[in-house]
Amino acid sequence: MRITTPLLAATLTLLLPAPPAAAQTATDPALQEWEVPYSQSRPRDPMVAPDGRVWFVGQVGNYVSVLDPKTGSFEKFDMDEGVNPHNLIVDADGTVYYSGNRASHIGRLDPETGDVEKFMMPDERARDPHTLIFDSMGDVWFTAQNGNFVGKLWTETGEVRLLETPSAPGRGGRMGSSRPYGIVMDSRDHPWIALFNTNMIATVDPETFELETFELPDNARPRRIAITSDDVIWYGDWTRGTLGRLDPVTGDVQEFPLPGGQGARPYAVVADDSDRIWLVETGPKPNNFIGFDPMTGEIFSQTLVESGGGTIRHMYFDAETNSIWFGADTNTVGQAKLPPRRRIVSD
Repeated sequence: MRITTPLLAATLTLLLPAPPAAAQTATDPALQEWEVPYSQSRPRDPMVAPDGRVWFVGQVGNYVSVLDPKTGSFEKFDMDEGVNPHNLIVDADGTVYYSGNRASHIGRLDPETGDVEKFMMPDERARDPHTLIFDSMGDVWFTAQNGNFVGKLWTETGEVRLLETPSAPGRGGRMGSSRPYGIVMDSRDHPWIALFNTNMIATVDPETFELETFELPDNARPRRIAITSDDVIWYGDWTRGTLGRLDPVTGDVQEFPLPGGQGARPYAVVADDSDRIWLVETGPKPNNFIGFDPMTGEIFSQTLVESGGGTIRHMYFDAETNSIWFGADTNTVGQAKLPPRRRIVSD
């Protein structure tokens, strides 16, 4: 891999004009964005490494990059043409795993040397590894959206195992992929997966590798999902403009309206360590960064993304700094410094 000379980028104050917004309050996050110095490369899916630097992929630009928030400098690792990395995660040692979305592999990047080890998919249909997540053992679970798989990579051995997800109606009446998309891990090491082309969320038993599905309201389309400390699943309904809550024990579903209504297009969603839900409405331009309190069932914060956002697709909560990191189609990487944590009271 070729490592380019680190580049400096100033903190972005305002790229695009934004409509007037309400004054910031004590419940609103403070948003800051850095302009990525690689032209229109769709920076996305950032994650904070143990050393405090922020790794992200350039899906269009075919690179993996790291930002030092203290200096504003970027370092770039070029991938092979056509890899189109979609997502990455960073382990406790600082090793980076990325999904080779157009090249049928998961890559392991050594941040010291730039060397990449590729773990190829064992089935040619699993051509598009999508979103990755670690379990408690440091192994990687992932989705393959169009390939219609959930998979697991054992990081010590390099073994990859795939589980096909249910089919769903496709074009021309043919059955196609259920589009396994967002993925989170519960406290028992069970992955939960949004099946974007259906009104279902699925989970996998890691011992038996059996898949179970939970049905959502008719016409719901979950895209990204979050999980709170009680193992409750939260999802943004892409087509119906709501925030949904799935109880994994009973299967009961509750829905909460979003300010943008049916055109809200909720995409990125994450829970912080106070069990507050943060999501982004990508239908409105600029994107609307929203805070939701599950204890009250109410939205308590709305903040416009200064750059416009374009589409914010995925977010990562960093407990160390009490902040959320995101990539935006406006060629920026952003940090939302959250309001003070609240105390979680246990029964």
